[in-house]
Amino acid sequence: MALEQPLTALNVMQLSSRLLGAPQTAREVADEDSGETRYQLLRQQVHARLVEDTAYLAETDDTAVRERLAELVNQTACELGWPLNLDDGFETVTRIHNELLGFGPLERLLADPSITEIMVNGPQEIWIERGGRLSLTPYRFETVDQLMQVIDRMVSRVGRRIDESSPMVDARLEDGSRIHVVIPPVSLKGPTLTVRRFTETGLEVDDLVRHGTATAEMMSFLRACVRARLNVLVSGGTGVGKTTTLNVISSFIPDDERIVTIEDAAELKLRQRHVLSLETRPANVEGRGQIVVRDLVISSLRMRPDRLVVGECRGGEALDMLQAMSTGHDGSLTTLHASSTREAISRLETMVLMAGTELPTAAIRGQIGSAIDLIVQQGRLRDGSRRILSISEVMGVENGEVQIQELFRFEQTGVDATGHVLGQHVPCGRVPRRTADILASGEDLDMHIFVAPDRPSGPDHPRRRLADWVPETSTAPLPLAAADRRRRSDWLPEGSPRMTLARKRKAS
Repeated sequence: MALEQPLTALNVMQLSSRLLGAPQTAREVADEDSGETRYQLLRQQVHARLVEDTAYLAETDDTAVRERLAELVNQTACELGWPLNLDDGFETVTRIHNELLGFGPLERLLADPSITEIMVNGPQEIWIERGGRLSLTPYRFETVDQLMQVIDRMVSRVGRRIDESSPMVDARLEDGSRIHVVIPPVSLKGPTLTVRRFTETGLEVDDLVRHGTATAEMMSFLRACVRARLNVLVSGGTGVGKTTTLNVISSFIPDDERIVTIEDAAELKLRQRHVLSLETRPANVEGRGQIVVRDLVISSLRMRPDRLVVGECRGGEALDMLQAMSTGHDGSLTTLHASSTREAISRLETMVLMAGTELPTAAIRGQIGSAIDLIVQQGRLRDGSRRILSISEVMGVENGEVQIQELFRFEQTGVDATGHVLGQHVPCGRVPRRTADILASGEDLDMHIFVAPDRPSGPDHPRRRLADWVPETSTAPLPLAAADRRRRSDWLPEGSPRMTLARKRKAS
């Protein structure tokens, strides 16, 4: 260790101020052979003294803790005959703070906003996802015990526990990151930890458009649908960005509405003023006190919500969610895991059956057809980019099957030399059945956004041009003004399949 410029009381104050702005892992405090040994001895003695200050540390903010730690490091190093200069002191205090009070080698990764996921496969492997790509980092935990200490520190801060009797935990960090932990005997490779990061402020509509997740036209359509109180389901696989998309489209909800959000681990960051957030709770050590999503959905209906936003439907709560959407809580939003729009419908049917009811399939499909208005299908492409793959409208039930029509889709055209996926979002040439409902709610809707590029336009082709949907007697300009309150039948040409279907439904 360098002996120049001892770490005086004045330098301790300077050191503390530097620590507050740079949470990162430390360099070796001396040469590789003897320096690490000295560091471990210094760390052990500082740790022993910190134990004596446990009560003080528990009631003190992080600023004072770092200052106290700097004092202890300086005092202990001097007693051992290893006075530290300012730079070595900074690195040593940072490293000790991270190991004893923070999250060890994960601190530097957690401080990097470009990292979206951290995956710890035992003490010797720490992977990250950045820009949709996975890479192995050089960081390691020294022992399994050190990794378990960090895991215990993470889960205990949010009132959770993990041990052999409860070897799996879902929780969230103070910054909103979601963590999932699995330890032996369930995990055969040792303790595993997955941290999913979220931006502090959340992404905006412009961010999704800039990243290519969706087009401005698609987002304007979703905005009109949300404000017109259509029920929206966001579907997709794991890690495709469902929660991010749900968070963005939730921002379209008017500020004067009462919103209740329900999640396993709170991730949504709604900015409206009147938001009530509910979070599930695991059972205690006696196996009691568990609160699941379904409990919260049922409870939320007694809270006079204008909208329900359920982070994810996984089981029987799907039935309660569908019933809420159909009985006065329209405009609600949720997500589920499914690899396609059609699979999302099938999964909803399965989850309704998980509620313990014996509803016939026809009744379940009828509920889905009447409750869900839009399905937004999200996916992750082979280059790691996340895209809305389709936006589809639920048309009801016909011949015993839930009918859907696709309004927008992502068409992949190839892959460039760098592996980047090429393609674009295109409209499918279909006008939404709920166009009149959206206009009647006072929302503007530019009908040009539904015009498909270079589609056949014959009178019998299902993908006709927009002009085929607008009656010749109409004098309304395009885009249509919100003041235009025409009935849906005015938008459908006489004799069209949709006009016939609409009249059949009305007659029944």
